[in-house]
Amino acid sequence: MHDAFAVTPPRPYLLLCSIALTLILGPARFAFAQQPRQAASTTAVQSAETDDDAALRPLVPDFTLINLPTTLPLPLHKGNFRLTHRFNGNLRGGTFADEASSLFGIDEGATVGFEYRFAVMRHVEAAAYRTGFDRTIQLYGKYDPFHQGSSMPVGVSAVVSVEGTNNFREHYAPAIGASISREVANIAAVYAVPMWVHNTAAATGVTRDTGIIGIGGSVRVLPTLYIIGEVTPRIGGYVIGDAEYGFGISARVGGHVFDLTFTNTTQGTTFAQIARGGFPSSLYLGFNLARKFY
Repeated sequence: MHDAFAVTPPRPYLLLCSIALTLILGPARFAFAQQPRQAASTTAVQSAETDDDAALRPLVPDFTLINLPTTLPLPLHKGNFRLTHRFNGNLRGGTFADEASSLFGIDEGATVGFEYRFAVMRHVEAAAYRTGFDRTIQLYGKYDPFHQGSSMPVGVSAVVSVEGTNNFREHYAPAIGASISREVANIAAVYAVPMWVHNTAAATGVTRDTGIIGIGGSVRVLPTLYIIGEVTPRIGGYVIGDAEYGFGISARVGGHVFDLTFTNTTQGTTFAQIARGGFPSSLYLGFNLARKFY
């Protein structure tokens, strides 16, 4: 069956996100102008030029933004653990008093996932992720051939995956795509994540595909504190619901990264789930917790 490609009209929240990002960049740029940025910039350039995967990249603290992959490389034979947690209470489902009575959705349970990735070769990562929604397991690989430097304007990572529900027994959904990043003025990192996902309508019994382009970014407001956001419009194929989106705050503490997130889906943490979109008039509290082992 051929997919009918159609561009989804812009949503109001995209305009609001753009305005918010503009307001954030101004004060943050001024704050960082008061700090010794030259040393940090030199370190970032040197790490890219020497291609040291273990070097600190201050603008790319983690291997994911909220759900979308970044271009952060993993050193050879090192690992990273990540936990995802999305509470099931809809923050837009009632009054403030109603939400407070359920502790802002925490009382209504959560969808939990966990992942471990390992660098099997230089610039090559293998990862396994399991989420409690439909007992989905996602296996994927990531290749980091290009890192931003004086001779390379962007970072590029290739991603290929396959996932299946019921502990990888049903509804297989392969995906292939890339994460493209650009660090800006030692203060922000922006991402574009084009991806093709197969079998996104598996629950209907019909085989369909979906094309997506994830767009996201992080703004460093303090040396280890970031404002993060992403949205994943579908550019064609099987499209239902609203595009997945999320925003939040990220903090780096040594080898740990903690994200406090707000998303329009509790189920959109794998690539196929992201391609299926989020829920209209919904917002869910959640968090990510990651630990690097290097």
